[in-house]
Amino acid sequence: MPLVREGSEEDMMRILIVEDDRELAAALDDALRYEGYATSLATTGVEALKILAGTNVDIMLLDRDLPVLSGDAVMATVAANRIPVAVIMLTAAAEVSDRVSGLDLGADDYLTKPFAYPELLARIRALQRRSGTSNATAAVLTRGDITLDSTRRLVFRDHGRTLVKLTPKEYGILLELMRAEGGYVTAHELYDAVWDEPTAADPTDVIKTTIYSLRRKLADREAIVSTRGEGYRLQ
Repeated sequence: MPLVREGSEEDMMRILIVEDDRELAAALDDALRYEGYATSLATTGVEALKILAGTNVDIMLLDRDLPVLSGDAVMATVAANRIPVAVIMLTAAAEVSDRVSGLDLGADDYLTKPFAYPELLARIRALQRRSGTSNATAAVLTRGDITLDSTRRLVFRDHGRTLVKLTPKEYGILLELMRAEGGYVTAHELYDAVWDEPTAADPTDVIKTTIYSLRRKLADREAIVSTRGEGYRLQ
């Protein structure tokens, strides 16, 4: 049975990350995709405006301190052209006057760097609620009798009737397998996607142990197929 998304990727909450710090941009991109959002990246203001002109974006994380075309200029263009996107401005400037001026430009929210990632997620969820763009089914993945809600980070079996309590690592592996749409994911790919910290153990052994536990909790040993040389996939 193929993977079913309740709504296509185009229907998912789309977030545009506009950040010239490539390391931070990549980290945000990975983290937000892990949460179930569809993301786009821009490292310049010009690139951001091009994306906004050709793509529907729900929320833009906008670095205020962009070179050449500043975040303020991007925000002014968005406001002048009535582009329907909610904006969270990101900046190292922490003065009240800086926050006020950013909001006066038309930004919906303002977050000072360095920020805590859970706070950013909370502000994104608040914008979703205020703008009415939150879609409870947009980030729901289903395969067989397994349902994964990446917004609430909940997993069910028996077609939504039974909640499955997973550890963060088990959840991360299941999410990667669901996203693979029945394709194989190698043990090393799963490890790189889910484990933030190195381990002294062999990554393949770590994944094998976690998969064993995940199969047991899903109450279906056949749900996850393993093939030597290919990796793991969902039936």
